[in-house]
Amino acid sequence: MELLSPAGGPEQLALAIHFGADSVYLAGRRWGMRSRAANFDDEGLARAVAYAHRHSARVHVTVNTVMRDRDVDELPAFLRLLDDIGVDAVIAADLAAISLAREFAPHVAIHVSTQASVMSARAAEEYARLGATRVVLGREMTLSQIAELRRRVTDELELECFAHGSMCMAYSGRCLLSAHLMGPGRSASDGSCVQPCRWAWRLGEERDPSVSATLESDGEASYLLSSNDLCMIDHLGELRQAGVDCIKLEGRNKGAYYAAAVTNAYRHVLDGDPVLPWRDELDLVSHRPYSTGFYLGEPTQNPGRQDYARDRRLVAVVEGCERREEGWLATVRCRNRAEAGAKVDVLSPGEPVRSAVLGEALVTNGQAYDVPLPFSVEPLDLLCAREDRGD
Repeated sequence: MELLSPAGGPEQLALAIHFGADSVYLAGRRWGMRSRAANFDDEGLARAVAYAHRHSARVHVTVNTVMRDRDVDELPAFLRLLDDIGVDAVIAADLAAISLAREFAPHVAIHVSTQASVMSARAAEEYARLGATRVVLGREMTLSQIAELRRRVTDELELECFAHGSMCMAYSGRCLLSAHLMGPGRSASDGSCVQPCRWAWRLGEERDPSVSATLESDGEASYLLSSNDLCMIDHLGELRQAGVDCIKLEGRNKGAYYAAAVTNAYRHVLDGDPVLPWRDELDLVSHRPYSTGFYLGEPTQNPGRQDYARDRRLVAVVEGCERREEGWLATVRCRNRAEAGAKVDVLSPGEPVRSAVLGEALVTNGQAYDVPLPFSVEPLDLLCAREDRGD
């Protein structure tokens, strides 16, 4: 199965590819469903495609917002750019975007976004008739439903499914709650959702707001709209058996450490490593409680506080490494402070998580430090430290 990782910005792109992504998905300044991510301007897109192709990775660009007439007028120039710079695929949901992609980006594959909520073979085949080579299935499907859809559609049509990350409480992200509460400028359909489903809610009486009741809660507030995160690392074999061609990791609003660590875990398991140590790795990145979404039955609601759990932080990114008599000396760029004597976990592609002890403190964010290590590392490997919870 292909491993497709999020690239919300240039650093996430480089780290996702370094840690084993076959493909990355990203967006330009417009028409993507994650407007809060760093994203890429036109020159940045060209650099991103060139970088990915140098490292044998593919680039999928999202144009999956709802299209209005102004978008239809302006999108062709962007699609021509994507065609010119060699983008491998566009991810689109709106029929106007699909039609324009056929016309103005003829060398770019069309992938149907999960925003289209494709959940039947008839719908998938119709999109294929319109030029799509892949559909990203609705997140609301079970494994058995995916297997049945796979059986009914042509073998040439590829199936992609989300395997990890945040889940939306609405059908494949088609939600008006953000726009209703915050105004049309914060619409989920334009990629500007403020995620009110993650807020704390109470049930109030219309005539007397002081009369209220907390629904299912953690003792402080209710999160009745907040779903748990998806994690299918234990079930990759079942996804493959159901006929999934590509698994997708959600997270274009997430940072570089998240993109690296999650990609690394799924890459190891896809390559045949035992699941357990890499499942434990996923517990160390920012996440809500994990679930299997709709794949194995009904999904579960986030029962408590909306805050992410995160038990490890990025300390430094490796820039180089030299052999010395007593070991190796790595040059690293500090990202977060770590004290002398701190134990750091080292993430490297194709390696188990290794540990070392810092001989000196890493103090200043952005400053380069020389760090002795008992093993070799490569540029873009990561040094991480466990969070001190004080218990």
